[in-house]
Amino acid sequence: MAVSSGSTHIFGAIYSLWLREMIRFFRQRNRIVGALGTPIIFWIFLGSGLGESFRAPESYGARSPLQFMVPGIVAMIALFTAIFSTISIIEDRKEGFLQGTLVSPCPRFSIVIGKILGGSSIAFIQAIVFMIIAPLIGIPIGGLMQWIAIAIVILALSIGMTALGFILAWRMESTQGFHAIMNLFLMPMWLLSGSIFPVESAAGWLKWIMKLNPLTYGVQSLRIVMDQEVTGVIFWNNSAFWSASGIFVAFSIILIGIGLQIANRHNHI
Repeated sequence: MAVSSGSTHIFGAIYSLWLREMIRFFRQRNRIVGALGTPIIFWIFLGSGLGESFRAPESYGARSPLQFMVPGIVAMIALFTAIFSTISIIEDRKEGFLQGTLVSPCPRFSIVIGKILGGSSIAFIQAIVFMIIAPLIGIPIGGLMQWIAIAIVILALSIGMTALGFILAWRMESTQGFHAIMNLFLMPMWLLSGSIFPVESAAGWLKWIMKLNPLTYGVQSLRIVMDQEVTGVIFWNNSAFWSASGIFVAFSIILIGIGLQIANRHNHI
């Protein structure tokens, strides 16, 4: 009975933190506009500006810039949402909520999981909403299995980016410092993930940086799932899909583990 009661207590804490993040997000409409509107504007203007100067490799099919950038924009939505959701850690510290949570009987891993689940759920919802436009711009998505695979990859992207944001925000004292980290680290990470231009077309030294970037494999996984009708290969028979997905899932699991470690190790309240 004690074990059952303890489990209920833990899951209740995780659910409460998840629900708090969801309520906070939907009450702050500016966050909805910022996390979803900015990537869409970026996608429209950059994709339209590249125009005829953009040439995707033949393996990607006859892709326009707008079509090619869709997986990358999904990753950007996950990234922006992770930034906005994990900034709440800094705000919670200033307001005293984090201190109260840390000294409560709840184990710290429930705080980490609740925060990451809240942020990744919001990112997942926004990315799926954006994906609805894919068929409207000439990216065919047919069948339930393909939609399920796309949803799973987007969920992995959302969890990985939120876990990364959690790690960066946990020791931050100000939102200004977090935005500085975003400009110096997170945005270059996205730019060099194959979101805007293919890895194959990059210069030799830049290509290696992109291959070392874990986000590259998340974008690649989503692109393979979306382009299965272009390549003529069903994604679950594509070895590149499984290798890319495996790398990014491993990256996400490692980030969650690091988040658990720093939350348990530091009494930074």
